[in-house]
Amino acid sequence: MSTCNIPREFGPEDALAPDAPKFGEAWHAQVLAIADTLVTSGQISATAWAETLGAERDADESAGRADTEETYYAAALRALERLLDGGAIVASGDLKARRDTWERAYLATPHGAPVELAAGEK
Repeated sequence: MSTCNIPREFGPEDALAPDAPKFGEAWHAQVLAIADTLVTSGQISATAWAETLGAERDADESAGRADTEETYYAAALRALERLLDGGAIVASGDLKARRDTWERAYLATPHGAPVELAAGEK
């Protein structure tokens, strides 16, 4: 698998959104890029994405979690997984298998090295 070379601090440079969030880690931006791709390709609706992300953010607030870059990323990831887990895009078992493969690859990767998904395959 290929690795990603998104700059460490990734965020829009749009004058219309000067306060838009910056992301400290590439995968934080990637989860939103994946969601955007799914919305623009018609795989999920913008309304479903907004409602699901909003519900996850509300759950964080109700649980007393601070509003940080990490909690926003975690909420976005949970929202994306919920939308994918419906089976219309990715079957639940496939999503879990990919998540497990990623975890094995991550744990098998030396600190500082790029994670290669193949390292997690059985």
